Amino acid sequence: MRGKARTLLLTLALALVGAMIVAAPPAIAAATTYQAESAALSGGTVVGTDHTGYTGGGFVGGYTDANRGNATTTFTVNATPAGSRTLSLRYANGTGATMSLSIYVNDAKIRQTTLPAAGDWNAWGTKAETLTLRAGSNTVAYRFDTTDLGNVNLDNIAVTGASTPTDPPTDPVGLPYQMETGFLSGGAAVATSIGGFSGTGYASGFTAVGARAIRTVNVAAVGNAVTSLRYSNTTGSAKTLSTYVNGLKIGQITLPAGSGWLTATQTLSLRAGLNLIGYQYDAGDTGGVALDGLSVAGDLTLNARGATVPYTEYEAENGSTNATPVGPDRTYLTVASEASGRRAVRLDATGKYVQFTLTKPANSIVVRYSIPDNAAGTGITAPLALYAGGAKLQDLSLSSTYSWVYGEYPYGNDPAGGKPHHFFDEVRAQFPTQPAGTVLKLQKDASSTAAYYVIDLVDAEQVAPALAAPADHLSITGYGAVANDAGDDTAAINNAVAAARAQGRGVWIPAGTFIINARVNLAGVSVRGAGQWYTTVRGTAGKGGFFATGSGVQVADLTIAGDVRYRDDANFDTGIEGNFGSGSLVHNVWMEHVKVGMWIDSGTDGLYVAGVRIRDTFADGVNIHANVRNTRFDQSAVRNTGDDGLAMFSQGSPVTNSAFTFNTVSLPLLANTVGIYGGTGNRVEDNLLSDTVTGSSGIAISTRFSPVPFSGTTSVQRNTLSRTGGFEPNWGSQLGALWIYADTADITAPVLVRDLTIVDSTYQAILLSYQKTITNLTLDHITVTGTGGYAIEANAAGNATANYVTVTGATSGGLNNLTGYTFVRGPGNSGW
Repeated sequence: MRGKARTLLLTLALALVGAMIVAAPPAIAAATTYQAESAALSGGTVVGTDHTGYTGGGFVGGYTDANRGNATTTFTVNATPAGSRTLSLRYANGTGATMSLSIYVNDAKIRQTTLPAAGDWNAWGTKAETLTLRAGSNTVAYRFDTTDLGNVNLDNIAVTGASTPTDPPTDPVGLPYQMETGFLSGGAAVATSIGGFSGTGYASGFTAVGARAIRTVNVAAVGNAVTSLRYSNTTGSAKTLSTYVNGLKIGQITLPAGSGWLTATQTLSLRAGLNLIGYQYDAGDTGGVALDGLSVAGDLTLNARGATVPYTEYEAENGSTNATPVGPDRTYLTVASEASGRRAVRLDATGKYVQFTLTKPANSIVVRYSIPDNAAGTGITAPLALYAGGAKLQDLSLSSTYSWVYGEYPYGNDPAGGKPHHFFDEVRAQFPTQPAGTVLKLQKDASSTAAYYVIDLVDAEQVAPALAAPADHLSITGYGAVANDAGDDTAAINNAVAAARAQGRGVWIPAGTFIINARVNLAGVSVRGAGQWYTTVRGTAGKGGFFATGSGVQVADLTIAGDVRYRDDANFDTGIEGNFGSGSLVHNVWMEHVKVGMWIDSGTDGLYVAGVRIRDTFADGVNIHANVRNTRFDQSAVRNTGDDGLAMFSQGSPVTNSAFTFNTVSLPLLANTVGIYGGTGNRVEDNLLSDTVTGSSGIAISTRFSPVPFSGTTSVQRNTLSRTGGFEPNWGSQLGALWIYADTADITAPVLVRDLTIVDSTYQAILLSYQKTITNLTLDHITVTGTGGYAIEANAAGNATANYVTVTGATSGGLNNLTGYTFVRGPGNSGW
């Protein structure tokens, strides 16, 4: 979210002032201990007794390199009521280095946990985690994934902590998809007045045309699935709503009247993976019902944090290789600083390779890579060989055209500017299905002409066949568009859009690549393609994309591939932009090589975005700007943006009641993974955020750039920050993983930061600045593991309440209170 007033200088000549600490009465919570040797063991884990100091009848070992990817200890944990619990793992790590395991709750991966060395193998340490459990029985597993370091022993887990009214919504057993946690717009809202609901409420307000509720669901396989909708209808007569699947209306659901909560079933045709199931009050419906939740036969668990994505990611440094490792290094302008996890592999001679073993079948690959630029800064193209099971599948065509920028902000394409960065790009390809267990290899063959290839990661995916055109959509080929040629299809697409709107139909873009040289305006029309891997709309000379000019816009199932090669805010186009009015939807869209992925502008009220991939932009990934209301960006993956990954920018008027939820955001090359600049009652919840590079934090709650202050409660809950924070060279300042920044105005409206995990922050884990007032801040159940500076640094006036803020591994110490900031300490704090 750069572009305005970025040269502000701050003076950091500060005196250390004593901390003002106000103690609150401690709360007492009972703990239940679960012994590891009594848990379910698999993948090579075994009970051991050959070290001392364990509790119970032994400990669990077997987390050795030979069992990488398999070794698991699964505890069965009871929790009533549903809500947050603190789980403390007692472990031994005699390796002398920090190790790691992955934590799964109810079969969904929550996060990677780091386990610092605790002494020799007879010494036992503890590692606390805040996890959200459902009511009743839960499984909590510690697994040695392929991205972990393993090599620890486990003794037990102790489970403590009572649920509070602010605990996150938890879907009960048997009703996995709660409507109150879905996307509600058009008058639909959360209510609690009807007793007997599950979860924390239900969706009500279906009293006028446009009211809708959309739930993301995850299913194992394509096909028909029986769905059960729990509803209330006490009107005395049957009511109807329209049912939508992935944005397409498939009919009505009839909801007979009765007492209490009732159930209606439908059989819906769903895709494998993420789907959107919606219920909407359309013209011809009668509404007047309440919706509690949804169950789907054959469903899979959605990820507890981060996006539920269709691919499996393989980090190059964890593969098998004979090549040169890159990193780890976080120094700005180095290749390693822009690599996922700050590590990669460099193939710089014929025969050098990196290879991965597929854990799931795949027929496609995305490779994140860097190859050299040319002297003019215009890029080169070079092949790289892809092998499967020892046989060559094909050459991938790699290019540096859309990477490598130079000089000072906003960064140009001329190598004479020096300071090269933005090293990485991505390439994708399809091939015949390879089964799980197949070894995929990337190799520099004699025909691979680049001087070197730096491989960061690979995403492997089983892509479904191309989608068929819906019956009520007009194909752009009927208006003159031609796939896979060099001709300009802008006029043909515009003509198809105009005809579809006039006829009340949608626009179909079939499989193939279609060229546009300008934006396509959309209002009151749906544009759909054959799938992200099949339909591509390609821009030229920095131009091209979709521009919303009113309500009822839908863009789905396609790729927008821009032709932006450096940053030019004034002249280049965004992938999808505009005022979306009400009732709009964007889903299953891939955007790359554009200025900004999405710029959502004033007048938008009730836009839902889900299942999106944004890659390799030159400014923000997403910017929700000015007078935008009730908008949610959900279940999406954003990587390698040129500015903030996700931003809300209350310029002139507030962004209101909007949310970034269940997203995975990594590697913004400038600024933050998430930045909230003023606004009213907005949320950042359930995200995985990692690997910021420069001038950056993981999450910034800030009045910077924005004369519009905060109001309402800003909710920052259930997020994980890994390797975030960074150096701001314009100021000579270190920025924290979580940065609460009172810049142009004080921050006095409530900010709730809860269930936050901060791992391996570059500098401070939490930074409060800068010499203005920050009050009504709540820090609750925050786990800090490893910092390059202080765990908490305060350089502001005001006060915050801190409960269960635990710190380990802070290089400089737990707290650096520069201004006498007041921390009201509740229960459970340690390490600061």
